[in-house]
Amino acid sequence: MIDTGFLERSILTMKTAWNLYQKTETSDIHHDLYRSACVKEFEIILEQSGKLLKKALVPWFHSSRAVDSLTFKDIFRHAGMHGLITIEMVERWYQYRNNRNSTAHDYGSGFANETVKLIEPFLVDAKHLVTIIQKADV
Repeated sequence: MIDTGFLERSILTMKTAWNLYQKTETSDIHHDLYRSACVKEFEIILEQSGKLLKKALVPWFHSSRAVDSLTFKDIFRHAGMHGLITIEMVERWYQYRNNRNSTAHDYGSGFANETVKLIEPFLVDAKHLVTIIQKADV
């Protein structure tokens, strides 16, 4: 079984920061603090999800080295092709990655505000992905 402990902890951290973010006034410094925590956890969860899903794909490849050469989007595309996740879910993970890539050098409020718009569906998809990874037969 693939160890999803760190990913699960990151999801819980993001959920907690998200709940606190929603309860604070925009003028409160804590609002910015919780938003920053959400953005950082978004990045961590995104990377961890790709790494762990890659491990779940090993049975469909001739070697783990072949899986290691996959890009992030390839990982999710293959997960969709092999029925681990739905095509709709693949598209959403592409959107999450595109958000990260298109705003990678924008460390201001632009990136944070675009990422915040994705938090709720991202949390749902990340939790679902944990379940899928845990069920993987590796």
